[in-house]
Amino acid sequence: MSAKRQSTVAEKLRMKAGVLTAAEKKLMAALFADYPVAGLSSITDFARLAGVSTPSVLRLAKKLGFSGFPALQEALRGELSAQLQNPIAKHERWAAEAPDAHILNRFADAAMDNMRASLRLMDHRVFDAVARLLGARRRSVHIMGGRITGAVAHYFHTHLHMARPGVHLVPEAQAAWPQYLLNLSRGDVLLVFDVRRYDARMLDFAVSAKAEGAEVVLITDQWMSPIARIAGLTLPLRIEVPSSWDSNMVPLFVAESLVAAVVDHNWPETQARIHRLETINETLRRGKS
Repeated sequence: MSAKRQSTVAEKLRMKAGVLTAAEKKLMAALFADYPVAGLSSITDFARLAGVSTPSVLRLAKKLGFSGFPALQEALRGELSAQLQNPIAKHERWAAEAPDAHILNRFADAAMDNMRASLRLMDHRVFDAVARLLGARRRSVHIMGGRITGAVAHYFHTHLHMARPGVHLVPEAQAAWPQYLLNLSRGDVLLVFDVRRYDARMLDFAVSAKAEGAEVVLITDQWMSPIARIAGLTLPLRIEVPSSWDSNMVPLFVAESLVAAVVDHNWPETQARIHRLETINETLRRGKS
């Protein structure tokens, strides 16, 4: 079995969200607004940023299981290092720590750990809110992904587009982005898949989309893309596996779950749309024969 991985500070905060005081919730919001960098300043600066007292920072650190604020910061620095880790360094670390078990078993253990941890930490209310946004037919949905997550974005677009109209895939080519921003309307949804190492260009696009009035939704990893600063809804997932690259298995699972939620919520309209699509496909096939 794979070794149990430590929860990030963000995950610890989400697990404790129900028992945090008003001051501690302010600290959580300040940290999430620029995660994890906001927590790497002095305790005085961090408290001032959140508008609370320094003892509140100490109490929060203890509530999260740290011996004090320096220990919390050490955890955040480790997360920052993990965010910036490149594939070569990642492979060397895994190779050094790899057990003797076969890669299939090690990879399966990691993937199942990721799934369990992601589901345990996921706020179902946030998931449901994302599904409602994606299912609202008065809103157009724009989907984009990065170099690694682009395949998930494309797959998600293909399935959501069958379930409802008004679904668009933002192309990888930046030259086309201004036109896509021009076509955005207030109230549209921009769904972004972004995992480490994060793409600064997508942050710029998301900021511009929000300025145009779009609702930004982010699906990211446990270290959280900088897009989380401006996203209205964020689903952080576990993605690390014994490989040179991170895994898209959990993001793909969540993407399929979101499509299923949209289909279930709008089943009569979706059923009629799929029947019509099948009729069109059959007509085109007959035309070719």
